[in-house]
Amino acid sequence: MTQPQAVETPTDLADLHGVDADSIDNMYLTFAVGEEFYAVAIAMVTEIVGMQRIMSVPDVPKYIKGVINLRGKVIPLLDVRLRFGMDERPNDDRTVVIVLEVDDAPVGLIVDRVSEVVDIPTDRIDRAGAFGGGNASSIVKGLGRIDERVAILIDVPVMLSNADLDLSKIKVD
Repeated sequence: MTQPQAVETPTDLADLHGVDADSIDNMYLTFAVGEEFYAVAIAMVTEIVGMQRIMSVPDVPKYIKGVINLRGKVIPLLDVRLRFGMDERPNDDRTVVIVLEVDDAPVGLIVDRVSEVVDIPTDRIDRAGAFGGGNASSIVKGLGRIDERVAILIDVPVMLSNADLDLSKIKVD
């Protein structure tokens, strides 16, 4: 299996998947963790990279796996599987890091596999409150209907604010 292609911008991701970059507001990067299907707004994604050597950081929650040095940038890694309460499993050749820019700081999400970039119009998104997950601390932004599948849309800033991860302390120039 080939390694994921590194991309530099959301527009690069859109181009890689043959998507018109002008419609980026409704674009999501879909990925799998276990048997579940998730999505994050493509505008937050800076790149997707294969697994790197992870440096452990002491005294952090188990789902914060540590940091990587990616071309001189220190990027904290959050294991989405553990953050969502799933069992830990070994990484394989499909495990990747989705690097996001959140509040001007990079953060990496370790996911089992990346699927595709998709357009999810707002009329195909059921908001979190529609299924009981509408409280202010919910990391679920909504459910996106994609053909016959449903993707759980993740509110990344909320997920990070609930993850004991202070991005302001790790900003790099």
